[in-house]
Amino acid sequence: MAFIHPTAREVHFKIVYAGPSRGGKTTNLLRLHERLPAEKRGPILSLAGADERTLFFDFMALHLGEVGGLNTRFHLYTVPGQAEHRLSRRAVLRGADAVVFVADSDPPRLEENVWAWRELDEPGFLPAGPEAPPRVVQMNKRDLGEALSVHLIRARLGFPAVPEVEAVAVEGRGVQEALRLACRAALARFAPGA
Repeated sequence: MAFIHPTAREVHFKIVYAGPSRGGKTTNLLRLHERLPAEKRGPILSLAGADERTLFFDFMALHLGEVGGLNTRFHLYTVPGQAEHRLSRRAVLRGADAVVFVADSDPPRLEENVWAWRELDEPGFLPAGPEAPPRVVQMNKRDLGEALSVHLIRARLGFPAVPEVEAVAVEGRGVQEALRLACRAALARFAPGA
């Protein structure tokens, strides 16, 4: 849930990038860091292993200016996608104000997408019902010659009408759009009509 710091006149939101291992979650943060103005973003902090894969999370802070008289800050996290880091994912997802699910369009990764999507609905990962944080689906790796169709990914994940963006994170395409949708969804949940 959004955190308000009344004396600093700030509101803090948590956006978490989730999805299968090697789907492009960390790449999203790297491209955002490259493309956003230095005065609006902090450094990237990463807890990665020797193989440069995320072990616990990656983190970057983002300051978007004033909304409703409060300085608005977003804390962007990624979770590790490897099956053995289930507890890390659960811990990082706790308190998320919005989730960007990074789906991998590579055909052999379809079942990993399905598994990662369904895990979000398991007890202890995200609240259900009206307390559930909004989700945005980023269909990543759309540049692959044999990329899964958007229709097939949508059907296999079985997600309801949620915003989706086609992306090629390594090139930065669709990265800012997915973040923008997630930020808007978090803000709308915090202050309906904002």
